[in-house]
Amino acid sequence: MPKTLRQKLLLALIAVLLVALGYYWNVRLDFNERQVTPSNDAIDFYAANAHSLQYREDGSLAYEMTADRLEHMKATDVTNVTTPDLFFFREGQPQPWHVQSVRAEVGPEGKQVELIDNVRVQRTDAQNRTLLLTTTRMTVFPDKDYAETSQPVKITEPQGVTTAVGMKAYLKDSRMTLLSNVRGQHEVR
Repeated sequence: MPKTLRQKLLLALIAVLLVALGYYWNVRLDFNERQVTPSNDAIDFYAANAHSLQYREDGSLAYEMTADRLEHMKATDVTNVTTPDLFFFREGQPQPWHVQSVRAEVGPEGKQVELIDNVRVQRTDAQNRTLLLTTTRMTVFPDKDYAETSQPVKITEPQGVTTAVGMKAYLKDSRMTLLSNVRGQHEVR
């Protein structure tokens, strides 16, 4: 084999090896980066069959919550809650509010809670009368004692049923504002 042909083959072989090594190096680096880079929805901790009690400064019970599962996302500081079931004890009221939904999203530092799907809020007053509020979605701001929804709402009480689209609830004042399409059927006694 002539010397120039051998040199050309050797150079071609070296070029092919360099291309193969470069391809291998890039693929390996890309694979390693994909493994190391956490995604925004990476869970940094979770709890199954969670049960939580929160007390006020005076030692009285503020709320009791159970949930099938809690998943906290580190990147967004959002906690996804599966089947939250909450008893919220108001100061000066003997009966707690009972809040349930299919799932919930608790925002950073717990400042906003989004109750999602089959939201039920139930309260029994001192005369043992039950109020039941149902909707598909509700946003609660615990620090402000405030809740709102733009979804259809149904409020069932012993003396009647009220429906509306949208609601603002001022929990501290036990006051609600229904926003539109308000309809009611009430029994006069």
